[in-house]
Amino acid sequence: MIQTASQSYELENMEMRQMYANTILELAKKNPNVIALEADLMSAISTSKISKQIPNQLINCGIMEANMLGVAAGLSLTGKIPYVHTFGQFATRRAFDQLFVSGAYAKTNIKILGSDAGVTAEHNGGTHMTFEDLGLVRLIPNAVVYEVSDSTMLGYLLRKIEKEHGIHYIRTIRKNAVKIYKENEIFETGKGKVLRDGGDVTIIASGIMVAESLKAADLLQEKGIEAAVIDMFSIKPIDQELIVKYAQKTKAIITAENHNVIGGLGSAVAEVLSELCPTKMKRIGVRERFGQVGKVDYLQEVYQLTAQDIAVAAKSLI
Repeated sequence: MIQTASQSYELENMEMRQMYANTILELAKKNPNVIALEADLMSAISTSKISKQIPNQLINCGIMEANMLGVAAGLSLTGKIPYVHTFGQFATRRAFDQLFVSGAYAKTNIKILGSDAGVTAEHNGGTHMTFEDLGLVRLIPNAVVYEVSDSTMLGYLLRKIEKEHGIHYIRTIRKNAVKIYKENEIFETGKGKVLRDGGDVTIIASGIMVAESLKAADLLQEKGIEAAVIDMFSIKPIDQELIVKYAQKTKAIITAENHNVIGGLGSAVAEVLSELCPTKMKRIGVRERFGQVGKVDYLQEVYQLTAQDIAVAAKSLI
């Protein structure tokens, strides 16, 4: 789907957490093997609203994330399909060894939703603001890693991974996202989405930075610069073919992510370019900073994650 400069950038009516709860309920009703696990965040992700409808398929493990992943691994070995949710930093930083050993090394089948991505943790502050989760899960052999940009994508991927064995990590925000996709959109693993074409520079983004990148493309167009915008929601595996195609086409690449510039989307794209198509590149993301308390708009300015920051980097690169 190609978006144009007429994109309105309106927020969706449905919060991401509502989409998660609704989709889990749908999957659980259809398949008794689907089990949702929570670490005392049922209210935060809206699964508290569906608990009475699937009482035997929704388990609150308490504030014990490492144990929750162990439970998920055990359920997987009995043929169940566990969907695990907690904030991103607890699913990765806190429970990395269990995710790596009990999960991936043991070849279990676990679906993980890491919510409150990056600056969207807002008032939960620095300890709850994960800028490194994508990098951690990318290190795990054969793990599949996504960052979703709206609720349509989230619902599709949650349904898709039910049928796919292995470790799947979906990074998301909890509240309303900017509407990017129509309801019938299809999302393939390992394939990016070209939202806007252009021949001067390519902006490759994920998560909340997709909407910022579309806004940046509007700003650049006002200066006579045509920017392509790609939603690289599949971080691992990543769409090498598309990255190389646009590197050859525009000769300039910007990556934009609500994550540390080390380990996440920027690193993944740089790895592709360095091996297959060396290209001028700049990375928009968090640099040598911890999280802090604040509203999203304020934090995006502090960490230089705005459309203006993307546009400035693009102009300087070309």
